[in-house]
Amino acid sequence: MELVEEGPFRYRIDPHEGMRVPGIVFASRELLADAEQSLEQVVHVAALPGIVAASYAMPDIHWGYGFPIGGVAATDADDGGVVSPGGVGFDISCGVRLLAADCDGEALRPALAEIMDGLDRAIPRGAGPGGVWRPDGAGELERLLAEGSRFAVERGYGEERDLLRCEDGGAVADADATQVGQRARERGLVQVGSLGSANHFLEVQQVSDVYDDTTAAAFGLAPGQVCVMIHCGSRGLGHQICTDHVRLMDRAMARYGITVPDRQLACTPVDSPEGRAYLGAMAAAANYGRANRQLLSDAAREVFRRATGARLSLVYDVSHNLAKIETHEVDGVRRQLCVHRKGATRAFPPGHPELPEDIREFGQPVLIPGTLGTASYALAGVAGGGAFYSTCHGAGRTMSRHQAARSITGSQLRARLRQAGIAARPKSWRGLTEETPEAYKDVDAVVAVSEGAGLCRRIARLVPLGVVKG
Repeated sequence: MELVEEGPFRYRIDPHEGMRVPGIVFASRELLADAEQSLEQVVHVAALPGIVAASYAMPDIHWGYGFPIGGVAATDADDGGVVSPGGVGFDISCGVRLLAADCDGEALRPALAEIMDGLDRAIPRGAGPGGVWRPDGAGELERLLAEGSRFAVERGYGEERDLLRCEDGGAVADADATQVGQRARERGLVQVGSLGSANHFLEVQQVSDVYDDTTAAAFGLAPGQVCVMIHCGSRGLGHQICTDHVRLMDRAMARYGITVPDRQLACTPVDSPEGRAYLGAMAAAANYGRANRQLLSDAAREVFRRATGARLSLVYDVSHNLAKIETHEVDGVRRQLCVHRKGATRAFPPGHPELPEDIREFGQPVLIPGTLGTASYALAGVAGGGAFYSTCHGAGRTMSRHQAARSITGSQLRARLRQAGIAARPKSWRGLTEETPEAYKDVDAVVAVSEGAGLCRRIARLVPLGVVKG
């Protein structure tokens, strides 16, 4: 397909093959070198009923289920716009939490091995069951699905300030646990407070670079500071919810006269019974994801306290797999939209009323996890940000997990990490090879393009000291 270069790091795909809006891709030619399949998904998304403005793709775009990962699309909820589970993905509310320690890397280094061993024991991970906390039956699970991090904090897993620095105050409104099926509940009941597997991790990091001293200080970051980054989502509960509601919508589309170019884009109108049911279940899964990261934060805090006496304070917690009802201006008119962000992070601008008061003037913190052994970023939203105030979410895969595992052995990867001074605690070294840095795009390049395209701005860069993975 033809990509028309509109400006720095911005390309357009003109409408064709049933597209209702153009495709807009924020990228460089280098980052798009292997993106042909995912660009075809950008075209398919542009055919969704009620879509407005454009089908957007972030610099870390790669192939996903229905939507590309790194895809953003908004539909007009008041004019036949649809909601599609494929625009959120299976790991609902997968996101990133960053905590800052009251010590620097030099002070921490003598205790790093003890901390990593403690995290290795304290952080449940892997594909199966196991978690920091098991709710005492259906009643507690119901409250967790409705109240997210707020319920975890109420139960003693954290502090009130955590809720102030979490997107949506720790819980998405309008969660409807009655739309969460029995199998999803069963899976969720035994995985609360766990990392999972694949690209999820808990990483001990150090701030290597600060690009804006004032904003970094407001966020709670300083050069040399030790941080903990947690990347995970809603585990099997979210996966099951996506599976269940894709199936329901696939059967319902014909009743609404909807056809889509890819069945993985199954959808129904936002205000339909099926649309409302999915949004309610999705919000419940989002609350599970928030509570999941809250519980892992509490476990990490205890390890740090015992090993060094250091305290961990929450910088921010933000999701990158959600559909949210938001109001945005389109063609000069304020409209209520269902904004799908799949592998894309909301990046509200300075002054936005939904941001915490103490950091509102600086823009929303955006947390970008890097690849194994490389770097991660703290960014901030900017005025006039594009794609309904959205930006990238990570580096973006270029290899399948099978290809990555064949490219390097566990012993080779262990030697590389040890040489770089990174203490790794994987569930298995064979599994860790699936996350070798060569399997991803260059996170520095992704962030540079995101900033160059006017989607966000850099605040700080963080490098790993140690990593715990499934």
